[in-house]
Amino acid sequence: MTATEVSRNFASVLDSAEHGETIVITRGGRRLAILAPVSAGNGAALKDFLAAHPIDDSFAEDVLSAREIATDELGATWPDA
Repeated sequence: MTATEVSRNFASVLDSAEHGETIVITRGGRRLAILAPVSAGNGAALKDFLAAHPIDDSFAEDVLSAREIATDELGATWPDA
């Protein structure tokens, strides 16, 4: 579908995606984007993954370190961050 067709028929495009259809969106004859249905999940796979992979003891340190770096960089770019 062209971007114009998608914008004019967005509700029906969403209905199509909800029913399993994948829509390729084009502009000027070029593929621009793909709108596809998301996989349904209830979190069971994530829960199983987390149960199978115990937390690394240094994980909290890594998170705090990353937070400090990000905060410093954001503060330099956006003073009110």
